[in-house]
Amino acid sequence: MRRISSNLQHDDIQAALRRQEARTGNLNNQISNHRKIQNLRDDPLAAGHAVRYQSYLARLERFETNGKTAIDRFSFAEGNVNQSLQIMHRVRELALTGAHGTFTPEDMKNIAVEVDQLLQELVQNANVQGPDGSRVFAGTKSFTEPFETVLGDVDGAGNPLIREVRYNGSVQGSELEIDELGFLEAGFPGNQTFWAEQQTLFSEVDASAFIAKTDSSFDVDGIRVPVSAGDNVHSIIAKINDSGAAVKAYLDPVTNGLNMETTDAHQLWLSDSPGGDTLSSLGIIKTNQRPPYNLSPSTKISGGSLFDTVIALRDALMQGDQEAVGSRVLGSLDAGIGNLATRLSDIGSRYERTKATIARLEVQQINTTAAESREADIDFTKAVTDLKMYELAQQATLSTAGKLYSNTLLNYMR
Repeated sequence: MRRISSNLQHDDIQAALRRQEARTGNLNNQISNHRKIQNLRDDPLAAGHAVRYQSYLARLERFETNGKTAIDRFSFAEGNVNQSLQIMHRVRELALTGAHGTFTPEDMKNIAVEVDQLLQELVQNANVQGPDGSRVFAGTKSFTEPFETVLGDVDGAGNPLIREVRYNGSVQGSELEIDELGFLEAGFPGNQTFWAEQQTLFSEVDASAFIAKTDSSFDVDGIRVPVSAGDNVHSIIAKINDSGAAVKAYLDPVTNGLNMETTDAHQLWLSDSPGGDTLSSLGIIKTNQRPPYNLSPSTKISGGSLFDTVIALRDALMQGDQEAVGSRVLGSLDAGIGNLATRLSDIGSRYERTKATIARLEVQQINTTAAESREADIDFTKAVTDLKMYELAQQATLSTAGKLYSNTLLNYMR
């Protein structure tokens, strides 16, 4: 029930004016910000949706940036791998030339000089730095020089030459998130890209009586393999073969040692986890040493890198051994060229996938922006129309109030 008094008319008009001013001011703020939600209480449901859309849109933008970064890395890596492939084709031409049997030992030494220069260029390509200063082929060790050269004397050479190239990077490549929980490997471990042959490890330690004493684990090419107390060598072999690593393990029928063979061309990378001793107990690796140069002296290994193959070719040419050039070395060169072509194809495939992902992300950003705009943005046409209506109502209210209170002090001065 409302009380009727002399102030009722005045209070009603003042309250109506305040409401109109509030609506006009709020609408002006919405128009100036182009947003219909100024406070969460304006529309709690729409505000919640808008916040989620904005969060998702920010993640999409981050994924797109990561994808473009990956494309830059792929383009740079592809150029270097392609250049290395051209170098290896030239090395193979020189190997075929040296294997003809029509050249004198002096001529073969002259060919070896060019092979040595190509070897140095190949090492330079493998140690290349990207535009951001990181090492392209070092895996996750982005700022470590991946390949270290060891100089020494070579028969027939008058100065020290490269005798060995050692890998100091990691076995795993760096990853970038290019989608929700979707990761893309954007790094390139050098011991995969610049490898020539499948590597085989032969252990001479009898493992037939091996029994794991405690629960532990070990790593094969960066993949963790669990070991349970009581596991024998056959259980270890089964777990390695089921781990997903590109490695096949088997028991040597002669020595009863644990042998491993890679299923593609790369360097085998083995280590015991902290507190574990499975591989060292099997006589495969040394304790307290880091891979890949932690193999036990009793372990034999075959299969080398591109650098080993080119070094073998150079040394054979230096010594005038055309038989070695035309058989073993030429076969290793062909395997290395095949692996480089495979790695080049892999880089191109990742490049195309990333381009497709970026195109999809751009469409998702457009759709998400439209959804967020529908929830939180103002309908400009409707807002301007409502604003004009509010202004007209306010002017009408002021005009009515002015007529109601037309009497002034002068009316009483007679």
